[in-house]
Amino acid sequence: LIEHQGARILIDCGLLQGYKNLRLMNWEPFPFDPARLDAVILTHAHLDHSGALPLLVRNGFKGSIHASPSTIALCGLLLPDSGHLQEEDANFANRHKSSRHDPALPLYTEEDARHALRHLRPLEFDHAIDIAGLKVRLRPAGHILGAASVELRTARGSLLFSGDIGRPDDLLMKPPAAIEMGDTLVVESTYGDRSHGNEDSATLLADVIARTAARGGKVVIPAFAVGRAQSLLYQIH
Repeated sequence: LIEHQGARILIDCGLLQGYKNLRLMNWEPFPFDPARLDAVILTHAHLDHSGALPLLVRNGFKGSIHASPSTIALCGLLLPDSGHLQEEDANFANRHKSSRHDPALPLYTEEDARHALRHLRPLEFDHAIDIAGLKVRLRPAGHILGAASVELRTARGSLLFSGDIGRPDDLLMKPPAAIEMGDTLVVESTYGDRSHGNEDSATLLADVIARTAARGGKVVIPAFAVGRAQSLLYQIH
């Protein structure tokens, strides 16, 4: 949440995923009033960055959500699907009486998601817009289609948000754009405590598949993230 000259801008609005104690936090109220936000800047469409937008709109947000055109296109697929899955989970819990809530309700619905999509506004890479005195610019970040880093600049300085950064040698995506300068950098740090190995991933994958197929086995790959399945299919092909 960025506050500048009376304006309030949110960078991303995602769902917490993984362990149950994290998922339960998605049901807690926002730590700010969504109705008082002026705008949202979205780095990319993965649900841990965009998946709570339907909740934001349902709780009073009326402004614009600025994102790259490809991010908007992906959100058009991912957010309604997320709402549909939330409804399916609630229906399953009600049929099997597996929830302490009666009835179990979805976090949000497919209709909520489609309503949120109406707030999305395209912002091309490297095209600056002004929001309450802040110059906002999206830079290509690789990662998945439409993924961006966010630059916020004023006459007094700059604040940069990395979003998720792709690798420079990705099979499908162009490398991230170089960031020339900035005063403060806020970085995604999920994998910040490790380095990528030097092994060729295609060679490793080919070895696993070849060894398994040779003994008549099956390879099961849990590729749930948007972008990851496409890369795997490309490598297997």
